[in-house]
Amino acid sequence: MSRATGRVTLQDIAQATGYTSNTISRALKDKPDIAPETRKLIQQKAREMGYVRNYIASSLRSGRTKTIALISGTMSNPFYAVLADLIQREAFRLGYSLMILCSLDDPETEISTVEMALSRQVDGILMIPWSSHSPALETLRRSGVPFVLLNRFVGDEHDDYIICDEEQGGYLVGRHLIEAGHKKLAMITHMDVTYSTRARFRGFRRACEEAGIAGPDIAYAQVSRKEDILRQLLQWRREGFTGIFSFCDVEAWEEIDLLEKAGLRVPEDMAVVGFDNIAGYINYTRSLCSVDCDYKEEAVLAVDFLRNRIHNPAMPPQKKTMPVSLVCQHSCRR
Repeated sequence: MSRATGRVTLQDIAQATGYTSNTISRALKDKPDIAPETRKLIQQKAREMGYVRNYIASSLRSGRTKTIALISGTMSNPFYAVLADLIQREAFRLGYSLMILCSLDDPETEISTVEMALSRQVDGILMIPWSSHSPALETLRRSGVPFVLLNRFVGDEHDDYIICDEEQGGYLVGRHLIEAGHKKLAMITHMDVTYSTRARFRGFRRACEEAGIAGPDIAYAQVSRKEDILRQLLQWRREGFTGIFSFCDVEAWEEIDLLEKAGLRVPEDMAVVGFDNIAGYINYTRSLCSVDCDYKEEAVLAVDFLRNRIHNPAMPPQKKTMPVSLVCQHSCRR
C-alpha cells in the first residue's frame, strides 16, 4: 500500500499473488493475452484488497481521461433525467465515466458548464443546446474537444448531431387527434425551444390541413405563467377547441392539472397529447398519449458518435434523425 496515498497499488497485488506488476496490470484491463483463470484470480484478489484503478495516472500516460460530459437542461424535467440515465448506462458499459452538468436552459450558465467540462479535461461532450445563438456553441467549436449535439438542431453542417423527427412527431399528434374526432385543434408551448417548437407545429398544421382543417380552426400559443396558460386553455374551450397538442409531457401534465382544477375533464372536455413519452421510461401513473423517439437507441448512438469523433477527429460529420411513433394512452378521447 502506498504510504503517500493509502491506496492499494499494482505492486501490492503483485506481492500478494506472485505475479509481475505488468501481468497484474494487463489482467485488470482484461487483456486476452492473460489466461482467463489468471485474470479471474487477480481481479478477485484486487477486489479483496480494495484496489481502485487510478484513472488520473492512466490519463497522464494515454492523454485521455475516459470521462465524457453531458450538458443538458434541468433534471427537474424528467426528460433530461431519463436521457441522462440511458447515456450513463451506455457510457459505463464502454468504460467511460459520465459528468452531468445542468445549463438550466440559461445562456450564461450554459457557457459556465461548457468551461467547467473543458477544465476537467473530458474526452468529449454531449450537449443539448439552449439555443442556436448560444455563445457556448462557439466556445465548444473553438476548443477542439469532440462534441455531439442532441435533440435540438442548431444548423451548423460541420457539427455531429442526433435529433428526433420533430416535424413527423407533430404530424402524428395532429392525425391522432383528428382520428379521435377533434375538429378544432391547438398547440401550446410554455417557451420557444430552438428548432423543436417550429418543427412540431409545422407537422401538426400539415396533418390538420390534409384533413381539411385550416385557418381559424388551427391555433398556436406560447405562454409561460400558470394563470396565462389556464386563461388560454379556457378561451380555446369557449371557442370550441377540444384537441390540444402540448409541446412536451411535463407541460401537458401541468395543463391537465390546471384544467381539472378549473372543473374540466380530460379527455372528455379537452383532449391533451404530449411529446417525449416519459411514462414509457419511468413509472408514472398519469395516462398521456405522447410521441416516442426511442431514447434508448439515441443514447447508444450518442455515445457511439462521440467515441467515433474522439478516435477519428477528421471523419465527416455524423448526422442522425431518429424515427418517431405515437403511443396512445387514451388522453385523446378516442
